[in-house]
Amino acid sequence: MQSLIGTGVALVTPFKKDFSVDIEALQRIVNFSIDGGVEYLVVMGTTAENATLTQEEKELVINTVINVNKGRLPLVLGVGGNNTLQIVEELKTRDFSAFEAILSVSPYYNKPTQEGIYQHFKAIAEASPIPVILYNVPGRTASNMLPSTVIRLANDFKNIVAIKEAAGDMAQALKIIKDAPKDFLVISGDDMIALPIVLAGGAGVISVIGQGFPKEFSEMIRLGLNKKAAEAFKTQYFLSDCIDMIFEQGNPAGIKQIFQAMNIAENTVRLPLVSVDESLAARLNEFVKNSIK
Repeated sequence: MQSLIGTGVALVTPFKKDFSVDIEALQRIVNFSIDGGVEYLVVMGTTAENATLTQEEKELVINTVINVNKGRLPLVLGVGGNNTLQIVEELKTRDFSAFEAILSVSPYYNKPTQEGIYQHFKAIAEASPIPVILYNVPGRTASNMLPSTVIRLANDFKNIVAIKEAAGDMAQALKIIKDAPKDFLVISGDDMIALPIVLAGGAGVISVIGQGFPKEFSEMIRLGLNKKAAEAFKTQYFLSDCIDMIFEQGNPAGIKQIFQAMNIAENTVRLPLVSVDESLAARLNEFVKNSIK
């Protein structure tokens, strides 16, 4: 899965001020990310606010990204949830011809045991017609997919090819890198520690900040993959304050403020999320102003 090495970006769903999906802004964001040099695009991840999109809106976003991308970059589709049977049904009925892999989040709310998580992904792996990227994000799911469960899944199912590891725990990421099968990819789900994970043997990142600063962030990850740590960390330190800021009041409120400052999209989010406050907006706007040369 060489196509999943480097920087993938978890695309936002831009909204107009009336909360409708802004297709023109989405087109701009896709082109901005591609022109900036990222390696692949992730559609319908958490950053897309997919929990508050109707099924019709989801299809509109998916089809828009496919049409704008025009086969230029690999696409990954978020297909996950806490209803295993419903996910399996989608895997059996959806057309995945435009996609390289699916990204499937560990079940949230139900709080399954490790065996429950294993059986959930076993069912997904057996139903999926394309490769599967596991997604571990305990801050959202209320359960942590342990390295032992990840390694077990990676060994048992050849089409489980990677994990987006977003526990924010370097020790956990290192254990997976150390013990996983040779070709299994450990992809950072945390922008702040993406470079250290890459330098430790990780395959890259699925990023939020990467769609706001695609040129800088994707080049940083490529430098890390080439073990040019000193040069890569220059970009890490340049972006580190902004990375903190975009998550300070929730995702994707922060990155949407970046896009508004760049005149790419409105900063509108849907309830229960709210836009960043005036203080954070001012700080993000100032960062963008100072970063554009």
